This record gives sequence, structure tokens and C-alpha cells, in this order.
Amino acid sequence: MERKVRVRFAPSPTGPLHIGGVRTALYNYLFAKKNGGDFLLRVEDTDQTRYVKGAEEYILEALKWCGITPTEGVGVGGDFGPYRQSERKAEGTYKKYVDQLLEAGKAYYAFDTPEELDEMRERLKAAGGHSQQYDAASRKSMINSLTLSAEEVQQKIDTGEPYVVRVKIQANEEVKFKDIIRGWVTVDSSNLDDKVLFKSDGMPTYHMANVVDDYLMKITHVIRGEEWLPSGPLHVLLYQYLGWENEMPEFAHLPLILKPNGNGKLSKRDGDAGGFPVFPIEWKSPEGEVASGYRESDYFSEAHINMLAFLGWNPGTEQELFSLEELVQEFSLERVGKSGAKFDPDKTKWFNEQYLRAKSNEELAGLIKPLAGDVSDGLLAGVCGLMKERVSFTNEILVKGKYFFEAPTTYDAKMVKKKWKDDSAQIVEELITVFSNTEFKSEALEIAFKTFVEEKELGFGKPMIAIRLSITGEGGGPSLFDIMELIGKEESIARLNAGIKNIKKEEVV
Repeated sequence: MERKVRVRFAPSPTGPLHIGGVRTALYNYLFAKKNGGDFLLRVEDTDQTRYVKGAEEYILEALKWCGITPTEGVGVGGDFGPYRQSERKAEGTYKKYVDQLLEAGKAYYAFDTPEELDEMRERLKAAGGHSQQYDAASRKSMINSLTLSAEEVQQKIDTGEPYVVRVKIQANEEVKFKDIIRGWVTVDSSNLDDKVLFKSDGMPTYHMANVVDDYLMKITHVIRGEEWLPSGPLHVLLYQYLGWENEMPEFAHLPLILKPNGNGKLSKRDGDAGGFPVFPIEWKSPEGEVASGYRESDYFSEAHINMLAFLGWNPGTEQELFSLEELVQEFSLERVGKSGAKFDPDKTKWFNEQYLRAKSNEELAGLIKPLAGDVSDGLLAGVCGLMKERVSFTNEILVKGKYFFEAPTTYDAKMVKKKWKDDSAQIVEELITVFSNTEFKSEALEIAFKTFVEEKELGFGKPMIAIRLSITGEGGGPSLFDIMELIGKEESIARLNAGIKNIKKEEVV
């Protein structure tokens, strides 16, 4: 019988969630939804030395903002909990399986001190060996239950001597598994080391806890980053050693998200240097360090998710804009590439622009209303309509369109120097008379202006820029007559009069 699809996103609470982690969560979510399965959130906090206060809460908040909602796990609950590995350790979840490996001869106790491990590596290095790892060859000369008698091992354990449990990997065996994205992966077991699975303090390492939890939680597909590909063979062996080969999940290792230049993995430093976030939401460390987030940088969560989906996956069509629901319908792991995906800050901004422009004027007005002060909804909606094709973010509507709400107090110096002519003030004065006797609608204002220009044989450039400078203080922007209609007759005439009085070319030469 075919198993129900169950996937998990299993971050460690060691700091903020990088967008690479968000993409992993997204692909897991999309795969589960597409296949009518479950999407679990599990917190892998076995490494208590790297635990960062507030990181787990940050992860939950980040996923919530992105719209990636678990059906089971931390913050949700479910039948396979607890979903934090530290809590599972407290219940003794892992030790019985470590004992199973020990009894089966698939693992062993090791009592080597850090100094003895360093000596081993130096000894192997001096001997010219290509590997300085703890493996089938080197373990024969170390202090472990394979070289000690049973009595000696028991005595060390009874006296509280620190130990670890290592997996016992046999040399010269072929370890093989099929990756959904990369095809068959084959490794010679001689290249694998005897990884630590368990420590004497009762805490399992990532590898042991990961495999045990995936088995007990009935995970069918492990979708994770490429950085975990080298761990794949060990995890396959653990499934075999524990007798769970028939329940082993399928693997899919996602490509890296690369720096904009393609040279290496995208990092926070790249974001700092390039002026873009690499975290979904702002992170404040316990020490007070602040790192920017997409939410606080005024990105729409839908645009952020759409952008992330395309960092490694493509639909095979020309379509680029997808809602989360559309992504669910179209997503497949078979269309995820093997090669790293270059992060493009400009394309990221482009996605946000598309979502901004697709929103109604009224919806955008509602978003900026808290920042706009005492401004009517009608004016705000009108401003959004005129500005949304000219901005990348909603907060820019108020910044770049400030002349909608207040008369200019300064004028574009370069434009005044270049375009404000000796007779510009006279032209504006004559146009005030024309506009004062015209219906204050954009179309009527434009017709009146064109008629005036044609009658005076002026050409459009000089009078148009003179009006625009007076109305907005700037040399470019949306339709000037739309602006005038929106701010109204009284305000427009007042600004034109102020322009005649205040724009003096000699002051900006």
C-alpha cells in the first residue's frame, strides 16, 4: 500500500532563518500540498551549545509571514510528538535505538579524549595518509570497545568516564541511494568515517536523532539542502543497520542559493554589501545585533515566496507570477535543477513591483494609510493609482509622491538651470488664467494647455516643465494634469503662483 506523503522542515534554533532555509520549507510545503500529504515542523536542538534564545520563536514567526503553515509539529501539535528533539531526548527516545545498534555490533563505545583524537590526526597526517578520520582503519589503534575487553569498557562506563557511541562502518562496501533531483548517488564506505551518534550526557548527534525521528514520524520524503548530501550515505546505512530499510524515505537534495556573482553560497555578508536582506523578517540577536528582513524592507510576502520558488525550480513555461495556490498545483521536484541558483536582487525587486502594481488603488491606500497622517482615503487611492507604476515598494509612494500632500519648498536645481527660461514665469502666469477658467479635470486641463501652446506657437517642452516644476518641484513624474486634478484647483493655482515667485534661475546657477 502506498504511504501517505509526509515531509518535514527541521531547522535548528541557532540564529535567524536564512532564505535558503525558507526555500527548503517552501519546497517541502508545496510537495506535501501537491500530494495531499502532511507538512511537519520539527526543531532539531540537539546541539545545545549553539542554541540561541529567541531563534525558535523567530522561525515560527518567519514561516507565518511567508504563509508556510505546518499541518503538524511545533506550534501545532500532532500524534507523533514531541517535536523538539531536546524533549524527545528527555523521554529516552534515542537511547534504545543506540543500544540496538550496540547490541547488533553496528556501533561501539569510544573513550578517546580530544587530545588523543588530535594525536591520531597528526599521526595519520605525518604518515602521509589521505584521510585523518576515525574510521575502519584508524579505530584499531584507538581507545574503544573494539580494542578493549568487555570488562574494561564496563569499568569505564561505571566510573563515569566520558564516552561517545560511534557508528561502525565496514570498509570497501558500496553505499547507494537514488536522489530525486540528482539521480543515483554512490559512495565507497571506505571514504566514510565512524560518525559520533550519541554522547555520554544522553544527547544524540544530528545524524542519529534525524534518522530516528524521520522513522518514528513516518517521513516519506526528505527534502533538504545540498549541504546535507554528504550525510546521505551515513543515513542510508543507519536505516539498514536499524532494520528500517523498507521504511527509508526518498531523498531530494536541493541546489545551493548562490551569491549574485555565482561564486559561492549566499551569505549575510553578501546582503550587507549589496544592500538587500537574506532573512525573511528582521532578526534581533540577544546581544542586540539587528539584521534586516524582507518584511521590514517592505516586500510583500507573496512576492518573496514567488521569488524563492524560482531559485532552483522552474515551471517549464514562460509564466513567472504564481500565487501560493498556483505554486502548489505546478510544483514538482523533477523540475528542480541540480546546479546552484544565483540570487538576483534586481529580479527580487521586480517580483515585488509586479505584486504592488496588481493591487487595487484602495488596497494600497489602506497599506500606507497609517503612515500618511490626516489624508483622505480618496486622495490616497488616487495617489497610489498614479504612483504604483513608478515605485518598487509601498513606502516609496509617500516618499516619492510627497508633492501630492505638500507644496514644494525647493525645486530641482539641475532642471531649473537647464529648462527654466527667461519667459517661463510669464508663461506660467498666462496659464494660470487659462486653468482658472477650465474645468479642473485632467482631460480638460490637457486640452486647454495644448490649445494655449498651439495658439502661442511655443512647443510643449518649455511650458510643460515650467508647470511641472511649479506644481511638484521635480522634473519628472506621473501625468501632470492627473496630479493637478487630484490636488485640486485651489492648490494647483497657489503652487503655480509660488513657482513664479520662488523659482529664480540665478539662484541655482
